[in-house]
Amino acid sequence: MSLVTITSHRLVKSEDLNHHGTLFAGRASEWIIESGFICVASQLLPNNIVCYKVDGLNFFHPIRLGTVLRIDASIVYAGRTSLMVNVRVTSTKDPERVICEAFMIFVHVNEDTQPTPHGLKVNPETETEKELCRRAKETYNKSKGA
Repeated sequence: MSLVTITSHRLVKSEDLNHHGTLFAGRASEWIIESGFICVASQLLPNNIVCYKVDGLNFFHPIRLGTVLRIDASIVYAGRTSLMVNVRVTSTKDPERVICEAFMIFVHVNEDTQPTPHGLKVNPETETEKELCRRAKETYNKSKGA
């Protein structure tokens, strides 16, 4: 199976802006983490998922009022109990230009919030998917102190 990817869209409104007139990083973070969670929840029960870590949240370009954002969240690495998601943000006007990107780790837990195996596998098919998975594994290993 190829990477599981969920796409969502957001309109940047005036209440989303900071004092510079660009998208407030906190609001963007909220949308990015939510998209990552939805991606994992499309495969596992939402009650059994917790966000463990956001790694490498990078903003490459300012985001202005009225921009329609496309947020693509993909499961790119599977550990025994954890899943790493890559989230890429582009605008609908220029879908090739990455505005923001992050990796995050979600953990599958039982009712006592103890990590438990999820049984999912990630099998990248294209060269682009393979490169993204390689980057994810590298980030994952760094976050675990490997």
